[in-house]
Amino acid sequence: MNWQVYIILCSDESLYTGISNDVVRRFKQHESKQGAKYFRARQPKQLVYVETGHDRSSASKRECAIKKLPRLEKLQLLAAENNQASAFVL
Repeated sequence: MNWQVYIILCSDESLYTGISNDVVRRFKQHESKQGAKYFRARQPKQLVYVETGHDRSSASKRECAIKKLPRLEKLQLLAAENNQASAFVL
């Protein structure tokens, strides 16, 4: 199955990183507070980064690596050529 790593810009301007095999469904879960506990205190504003082509294992490893990045480096990912967020209609 094709897994994606994604980053969501939140209402408090924080960046949430996660993985899913259906990013659109997962974003909607976050919006309805059925996703991660992180969204109990804030709202997801926009899907700003998607990286495709992973299996579950590689997506988890990439998610962990992205979460360790400083905010500036995460923001640089958003401008990267391999960012496929525009391909996902929410």
